[in-house]
Amino acid sequence: MAVSNFLKEFRSFAERGNAIDMAIGIIVGSVMTSVVNSLVSDIIMPPIGLLIGGVDFSQIFFVIAGGNGAHFNTFAEAQAAGATTINFGVFINTLISFIITMFAAFLIVRTVNKMKSKKAVTTTACPYCKQTVDMTATKCPHCCSELIPQEVKPGEESDLSKGIKNLKKMVKIKK
Repeated sequence: MAVSNFLKEFRSFAERGNAIDMAIGIIVGSVMTSVVNSLVSDIIMPPIGLLIGGVDFSQIFFVIAGGNGAHFNTFAEAQAAGATTINFGVFINTLISFIITMFAAFLIVRTVNKMKSKKAVTTTACPYCKQTVDMTATKCPHCCSELIPQEVKPGEESDLSKGIKNLKKMVKIKK
């Protein structure tokens, strides 16, 4: 009986939108990680390295132990010799990847926010008790103070909707 309730509870959790949205976000995030890593290491870093004198950032490292005092030209040579290294270049690549990822996330959130319509504001704070009250109220339900009713302004359509309407107007004019 307890197992059946547990399974019902798990099914209810899994069927909620939040769990599914989170799973999709994780999957998309893992795929985007490989895309961003490739963008940084294969497209962005080579020209930057060329601009600063042909430096490959992934090959910037410092040997802190091992390798019997030998000089290594590449990170692979140092690893093969069993040297312990601090990999500054890999960190720089990762940092650039992080900045690009955060910039892409910012652009996505910014776009989604522009697509949302702005809802009408219907509440305000009571000037006496500072509790939230309806804008059209004449008396505060919390402190019973007299209030001056305010006009509720309608919500605004999204920037995306406005842009589409303007585009439609331009197309109609040209025909």
